[in-house]
Amino acid sequence: MRVTFLGAAGAVTGSKYLLQLGARRVLVDCGLFQGVKRLRERNWQPLPFEPRSLDAVLLTHAHIDHSGYLPVLVREGYRGPVYCTEATRRLLALVLPDAARLQEEEAEFANRHGFSKHAPARPLYTEGDARAALELLHPVALPSDIAVCAGVGASYTRAGHLLGAASIRIEALGEGDSESILFSGDLGRTHDPLMRAPDPPPAADRVVIESTYGDRLHSNVDAETELAAPLERTLARGGVVVVPTFAIGRAQLLLHLIARLKARGAIPDAPVYLNSPMAEDATPLYQDYPHEHRLSAIELAAMSRVAHFVNSVEESKTLNTRGGPMIILSASGMATGGRVLHHLEAFAPDGRNLVLFTGFQAAGTRGAAMLGGADTIKVHGQWVPVRAEVMQLRGTSSHADYRELIGWLAGSPRAPQHVFVTHGEPAAADALRQHLRRELDVEVTVPEQGESFSWGRPAAGAPAR
Repeated sequence: MRVTFLGAAGAVTGSKYLLQLGARRVLVDCGLFQGVKRLRERNWQPLPFEPRSLDAVLLTHAHIDHSGYLPVLVREGYRGPVYCTEATRRLLALVLPDAARLQEEEAEFANRHGFSKHAPARPLYTEGDARAALELLHPVALPSDIAVCAGVGASYTRAGHLLGAASIRIEALGEGDSESILFSGDLGRTHDPLMRAPDPPPAADRVVIESTYGDRLHSNVDAETELAAPLERTLARGGVVVVPTFAIGRAQLLLHLIARLKARGAIPDAPVYLNSPMAEDATPLYQDYPHEHRLSAIELAAMSRVAHFVNSVEESKTLNTRGGPMIILSASGMATGGRVLHHLEAFAPDGRNLVLFTGFQAAGTRGAAMLGGADTIKVHGQWVPVRAEVMQLRGTSSHADYRELIGWLAGSPRAPQHVFVTHGEPAAADALRQHLRRELDVEVTVPEQGESFSWGRPAAGAPAR
């Protein structure tokens, strides 16, 4: 067994793990790189393997940094199965075409306004590529055990991070002792206000674990209480609250919290707009998977009614001409693209307004820059002044902190022989490495981009660990 880290090594993005089990080749996750330019440029680089050589692809969940490169893989020749949970399949039917349309729209906008360095600007992939990728999805139950290909089996268990999110254990089947490796995927929180906690991990010889918050503990502050104060003060002064939000997961949590705050009169009864067609389409899916989240039928109904859904581009533009008070939830969560950029152009220059971030902001994103105190941000080739209040909520993260990560791994029936720490900024990954070695007494490695590890015998050109 050999694993090569082709993404999420030294960064919180681009998850791709190439797993070789004898003659079989399996790709776990197929994510886009996001954030700083040097990472985004990797999306345009040729893959270090032939897509047609893969026997299967297995996805942990639908977020774009774990699934968004799949259309490129298919365009370049992959035609095998893509295994994912049923909820992930339904979310990908929203996510992948939307990502393609966004890229096509941004390329068209850049060409029309002439601010691209490329002539012409072009999308990484098209909506046609995205729909071709959807044809290869093979849904599996959660939890379940499946036969991936000859000699390879996999089990899916709930990761708690998002509807359909799973940890995946892959096993090389054969005579004698088998080899196994567990990929955590993105792990949710033990006491998340929306999603149920991750299932305990199955036993595995080796584990690949995420480390988004590997260097910190989440605040004990109640998410609803924390959200009330900034909304109340901004709306009371007639301001506009712009919330860059992840369309799947975070948008639904915010709708739930806002509905609760309005129901008890904790914030002014200002209009709420959900300006994300994908978030609108994803919200009803929570009714179909009640075993994965904590909301009652009454809470689901309130979440669906609290906001006005903005569908057309014209409606989106009209919001920018309205005055406050109002709340706008719009993708993307790190302000890397989408309709929220137009809202930032309109409302970030006004000191009465609030830009409210609700999740992790990767280095190099506009979200990270604004939280770092940037007084201008570049949007659509123009510099936009930031005079609005900017803040980040601490209680709405959907990622486990280091204590929850350690607790999850400690729940395994037996300790793994080796743990690989990925999907974290360098400081976070190294901090989790130290925590795991000290508290669980296991061998831990933080792999670098492109690095390979094998067991049994050394992989060609790579160190054996």
